[in-house]
Amino acid sequence: MIYLDYSATTPVNKEVLDSYVTANLEFVGNANSMHELGLKITKLINSATKQIADILHVKEQEIIYTSGSSEANNLAIKGLCYKYQNRGKHIITTNFEHSSINETLEFLKNNGYEISYVDCDNNGIVKLDSLKKLIRDDTILVIVTSVNSEIGIVEPIEEIGKFLKDYPKCFFMSDLTQSIGKININLDNVDLATFSAHKIYGLKGIGCLVKKEKVLLEPLIHGGKSTTRYRSGTPAHPLIVSLAKALRLAIENLDEKYNHVLKLNTYLKEKLNSYQDVYINSNSCCVPHILNVSIIGIKSETFMHALEKENIFISTKTACNDDNTMSMAVYNLTHDKDKSLSSIRISISYLTTKEEIDNFLKAFDKCYHELKLI
Repeated sequence: MIYLDYSATTPVNKEVLDSYVTANLEFVGNANSMHELGLKITKLINSATKQIADILHVKEQEIIYTSGSSEANNLAIKGLCYKYQNRGKHIITTNFEHSSINETLEFLKNNGYEISYVDCDNNGIVKLDSLKKLIRDDTILVIVTSVNSEIGIVEPIEEIGKFLKDYPKCFFMSDLTQSIGKININLDNVDLATFSAHKIYGLKGIGCLVKKEKVLLEPLIHGGKSTTRYRSGTPAHPLIVSLAKALRLAIENLDEKYNHVLKLNTYLKEKLNSYQDVYINSNSCCVPHILNVSIIGIKSETFMHALEKENIFISTKTACNDDNTMSMAVYNLTHDKDKSLSSIRISISYLTTKEEIDNFLKAFDKCYHELKLI
């Protein structure tokens, strides 16, 4: 099997899995319990939280654990909007957000909120002059993903956050799900940030919302004591410990890992550029971990399933999107329906080998020529 769908999910690192198992077996009890076992687990959670906070350069009390990025995005957006609804109901975002953000905003739109979309340049990068024109007295939130999940566009969130400092009543949120563990992240100018463990070789079922101290939220889940008042529920200490471990490992040798992926990405693009009907949608402003290409004349799902028969696994769009629809991210970037209907996402990792890429290219060539004859 050749796995080239790392942006959908990553294999669990054995060290991360070991930390989860150990926390389950050696720390029996509920962190909310007041007896010795509960206090030991609380201490364990606090240690993991400090590690995460130190890595992200934020405060420990700014860490909120969730079940993943989708819940974190819902909590951040709905929680803030409900809390500050008397201040305004205007939100600004981009056309390159994850479905867990888009659908949350659609929900709010149906409940009286107004959503505006900022203009982006030809590479998909937010135009600050457009953002400035959209901001109003009743704008309470700006949402810009750090890295787009389908194309890999890297937005300048540090610059955008700095720009928004001139608007103290407007908060800034960024989804870090596709950037954390791939590139260096600075959260100094970000009020709300989200990510998930299973994108960084951790376990599914645990994510994180970083909420700066100045930001207040209305909880979505009520019901009792937890690690924070913003998300009730029995703390899942084995998952929390494993998240800390995954994050620590993800940032180790980050530059070395990045350069390995960049080399493979460059090689891939060089080979794919030789095909007449193959267009590379990912540009110079994208992370090398994601390579989005369109194969004109062949539907995305058709090509994906053809590669699947060769035991090679890629995606057509982000895994959370509906099937059998065109990629809106590709369409918003290229304004080309044919490219949007025929795009595939190849996502690679520091675990990906040159041999795997060569075998993928052989299979790609076979599938391309076979499907072009149909």
